[in-house]
Amino acid sequence: MMCEAGDHPGAGGQENAGPVFSALLEDSAEDLYEHAPCGYLSTLLDGTIAKINATLLDWLGYTRDEVVGHRRFSDLLTVGGRLYHETHFAPLLRMQGELGGVAFEMKTASGARLPVLVTSTLKTGSDGQAQLIRTTVFDARDRRAYEQELLRARDEAERERDRVQRLARTLQQTLLPPALAEVPGMQVAAYYHPASADQVGGDFYDLFPLTGDTWAFFLGDVSGKGAPAAVVTSLARYTLRAAAVHDPDPTVALGTLNTVLHQQFHGSDPRYCTVIHGHIRPESGGVAVTLATGGHPPALVIRADGTASFVPVPGGQLVGALPTARFAAADIRLEPGDTVLLYTDGLTEARTRGRTRYSEEQLRADLTGRAPTTAPAVIEAVTDLLAGFGDGVEDDTALLAFSVPLPGGALP
Repeated sequence: MMCEAGDHPGAGGQENAGPVFSALLEDSAEDLYEHAPCGYLSTLLDGTIAKINATLLDWLGYTRDEVVGHRRFSDLLTVGGRLYHETHFAPLLRMQGELGGVAFEMKTASGARLPVLVTSTLKTGSDGQAQLIRTTVFDARDRRAYEQELLRARDEAERERDRVQRLARTLQQTLLPPALAEVPGMQVAAYYHPASADQVGGDFYDLFPLTGDTWAFFLGDVSGKGAPAAVVTSLARYTLRAAAVHDPDPTVALGTLNTVLHQQFHGSDPRYCTVIHGHIRPESGGVAVTLATGGHPPALVIRADGTASFVPVPGGQLVGALPTARFAAADIRLEPGDTVLLYTDGLTEARTRGRTRYSEEQLRADLTGRAPTTAPAVIEAVTDLLAGFGDGVEDDTALLAFSVPLPGGALP
């Protein structure tokens, strides 16, 4: 149905409704000011409160007569807030004309603290002169509670992280020998560099006596990290120690470890490792070394004249990956001033500051020219390299070195 002219809002009916709408608008504007979801107040330039809404009065527990004309805005703040307001907030407001989102604590009539966020603007006249300050106050109690909950959760997470790190360090220590055996006429040194403080790594090493004139050693790297890798690491260490005592051939010991790992972890979660294992036999004027490898990076020999080269060992497959695997061995002789370095690929696969991969050849180049050197000196040089890589070391690194000192050289 079409509206009659007199019924249309734009017709004469609006003349009668106009005063009503105006009154409603005025009433709504005043009610919105008084009962807004935030606090409002206006102050003179000296801070004296000239107007305040019911919301803020209700938050603070004051009556209008107690506040308007009798208190300054800073009087409603805590001591610390008042000091900050006078020394920072008020001067900046006069300079900038507006400040927003500043955290304060207001004092209620009962003495309680009310956390708030304050935004203030200067109202200027037509002549550009400041007349009064308008301030909006937001209740920040929920935000404060949220921040406190975040802090509590962060503190709890940090405590849990510390607990995990302590557990990881303790477990890692059980997977490494508490001390290296002393080999007569030789110097030995080792180092373990964890890439993460939260996870147990899978690198391991050991040096222990076999007979009166022979010592066994090994250094390896288990696939994966964390507790599963720690289980394999422990199994590998104790299997190799037992196998080395049972048979003097290091390739046989690697074969035993291969059988144990493949039988234990051949299912849906296969585990394997790389290992370099061998014997040391001090002889007149030097040391005989036998090296057997199972997929491991080659040992590096630094000679007394400063030359450095890798020990070639043909073949040598991953340990535990196949039901039967082939392992190879090589014999070398160390003369006075010579040093052998064993390492895991956490070193050679680290990223340098230029974010390029380090490499075995770069390691050889960096250790060439150190003549003569010792096992502790080589380990120190490599740990300095690791420190220089920073966060470029993405995997754990184990180092083991032994050397024959020059005549008259100090022994440990």
